[in-house]
Amino acid sequence: MSSAVQHIAILGATGSIGQSSLDVIKNFPDRFRVTYLTANKNIDLLQRQINEFKPKGVVVGDERNASVIRRFVNGSVEVLSGEEGLEEIVTRDDVDTVISSLVGFAGLKPTISAIRHRKQVALANKETLVAAGELITGLVKEYGVRLIPIDSEHSAILQCLLGEDPLRIAKLILTASGGPFLHTPREAFSSITVEQALAHPNWNMGKKITVDSATLMNKGLEVIEAHWLFGLPANRIDVVIHPQSVIHSMVEFVDGSIKAQLGLPDMKIPIQYALTYPDRSPMNGARVSFPKLQSMTFFEPDKEKFPCLPLAYHALALGGTAPAALNAANETAVSAFLERKISFDRIPEILEGALNHHRVRPSPEIQHIIEADEQARAFTRTLV
Repeated sequence: MSSAVQHIAILGATGSIGQSSLDVIKNFPDRFRVTYLTANKNIDLLQRQINEFKPKGVVVGDERNASVIRRFVNGSVEVLSGEEGLEEIVTRDDVDTVISSLVGFAGLKPTISAIRHRKQVALANKETLVAAGELITGLVKEYGVRLIPIDSEHSAILQCLLGEDPLRIAKLILTASGGPFLHTPREAFSSITVEQALAHPNWNMGKKITVDSATLMNKGLEVIEAHWLFGLPANRIDVVIHPQSVIHSMVEFVDGSIKAQLGLPDMKIPIQYALTYPDRSPMNGARVSFPKLQSMTFFEPDKEKFPCLPLAYHALALGGTAPAALNAANETAVSAFLERKISFDRIPEILEGALNHHRVRPSPEIQHIIEADEQARAFTRTLV
């Protein structure tokens, strides 16, 4: 275990992952130091975080909010804004690790900048690998950096694989809670409200990822992410519904043995593991009580009821820019649902239309991925 202090930049500090990351960090004052925080619009929370963690600098979404923060800090903290600010701070010499917890495609460019400047990346922004998995994994190898997943499912797989021969993996098994509509009839989906979709049974997450969990698109994105993180084809990545969310994912090996990582649904566990990897450190909090749990159940996902999941497999099979286009369409459609412009059941219909419309470009560079994202968003808005 290194005794050196790890200097950390948190992209998306005011979101659920960012707040949980700060909770972890403050339990290890001798090991971690927050150097930079970023926020989009929640500057009230950012101000409280500045007071508590005293970073060297912050980045906010736009210049208007940056002006508010500058008046608040009165010169004591550097204040930057916009995409340029995000890409700037991850290149600084006073950053060792970047926690990338921005929502959606916005996390791609700063993550690339962090890798190119040889920073360790703790990745909670799955859309980065979904949209640009081939590019990102190539850069990770080229620059010799460590990319550690924060998603509970991929953290679970990483933990199960520690010390194992990758050639002995039979398949990965991602678990899914099933979301709030696991037992809701499909014919009722057209009347689902935003409030119902945001009422996740197990996890406390941001709005976008919560809706993705309700459609099972979140699990589809995780399948694509797992492909790039662990190098397995789609036909060796399974999804199983596990409503209790105690088993976070599993690995089956060639001899039939299965390893599972279990724990309560608390994102602080995979966050702490990413920051201390491959070590483990004590953490206070509740533990799984098997007598209280009594049972764990498992189901096959209903791919007709939740067509977003097979759409993700299809995009992965198409390859190239297809996952980027699917991700862009999903972000646009989910935003429209949250704004009450479309019904819940239209989300997968719109995604399928956008994916069918997209012309796939193989082995894309960053500019091709950005173009695919922009074109898919524009076409999806016409469908909305």
